[in-house]
Amino acid sequence: MAAYTARVNDLIEPLSACRVMLLFTPSLVPGVTSAAGEERTSEIGLALGALEAALSARVDDEPAVGAVQLRIKDELGHSPARATYAWTLRLIDYFAGRRAPPLLLINDRVDVALALAGTPGGVTIAGVHLGQGDLPIAAARALLGPRALIGRSTHDFAQVVMATEEGASYLGFGPVHATRTKGYPSGLGAEAAWIASAGTSLPVFPIGGITASNASELSTVGRAAVSSAILSASDPEAIAAAIAAAIALA
Repeated sequence: MAAYTARVNDLIEPLSACRVMLLFTPSLVPGVTSAAGEERTSEIGLALGALEAALSARVDDEPAVGAVQLRIKDELGHSPARATYAWTLRLIDYFAGRRAPPLLLINDRVDVALALAGTPGGVTIAGVHLGQGDLPIAAARALLGPRALIGRSTHDFAQVVMATEEGASYLGFGPVHATRTKGYPSGLGAEAAWIASAGTSLPVFPIGGITASNASELSTVGRAAVSSAILSASDPEAIAAAIAAAIALA
């Protein structure tokens, strides 16, 4: 396996500059129908092809997608360790061949991030993203070290304040709009995302139902986390670029 390392001291700046965080969920790519961890070689190729297209998108000569959060879910909504580990290894190898790879974050699985930790002074991945029901930030920090990026999902202003005080590196906030991917029939709205962003010093990535047609509503925030709109598109590169451009209107 080729080594993919990122100097952890250099992670906060590119995270803050990131316009679009892609929640890479292979099952959302058209043609990927197998259960998590059971994908055929052709399905893996389709998923990586969609990822390659998204990472090729550029706006103002900068990458539209600055971070990739690996999100592997089974039929029950759980994040299986073995499948997450296998996909992480694939992405590590895949990013090793890129001149400027995006930040790589692992959804839910601190154990996978820990298993793939690199040598002192570098990490195999940038960090993890944790939901409200996952490990406390302090516990994840104790395992991964003081310099790992640790994101937290938040759904209201009180959770934003709490995650900031607990030492998160960045926040997801949403759902902004209704989203079938995460099972929310309604959203909190773009204004709530702006209030959340204004109430913390941390980078905030609004999430949920964000598309090229409504991304401009988040221009005051300047960031978004997107999955289905990009991965399920016939042209992921064009959609990623359109979303990033709309976010950057302010």
